[in-house]
Amino acid sequence: MLKRVTVPALFPPPAYSHASVVEAGTRLAFLAGSVPLDAGGKLVGEGDPVRQAEQVIANLGEQLHAIGSDLAHVAYTDVYVVTSDPAVLSQVWDVVEASGLSAGPHSSTLLGVACLGYPGQLVEITATAGVPESGATP
Repeated sequence: MLKRVTVPALFPPPAYSHASVVEAGTRLAFLAGSVPLDAGGKLVGEGDPVRQAEQVIANLGEQLHAIGSDLAHVAYTDVYVVTSDPAVLSQVWDVVEASGLSAGPHSSTLLGVACLGYPGQLVEITATAGVPESGATP
């Protein structure tokens, strides 16, 4: 269903693949951005991008579970972090890598941005995932 490709002619990526190929006929899910809010809508980890990244990954897992998928079936992510500091980007990427998303590894883009949608929000992740045949139909 999902083939991850690291291109030999390119610089080897540290914990992601250059491309993810999904076979025709596979169900795909395009997930809205996962944000660092708890179930009550309260921001988690104010001022702490690492804690926010952990909450975002947990919320992403819930989104995937609701559609019958999981982190292992994620083909692509965009990781947005409110920062211009590469060290902060690296800290957030460490959370992504530890989450299991990199086990494939999936294809990803990591971006430093000026702001995100909620007051105090520092991290957001969008994802595209395959939904296994055994997955629940939304």
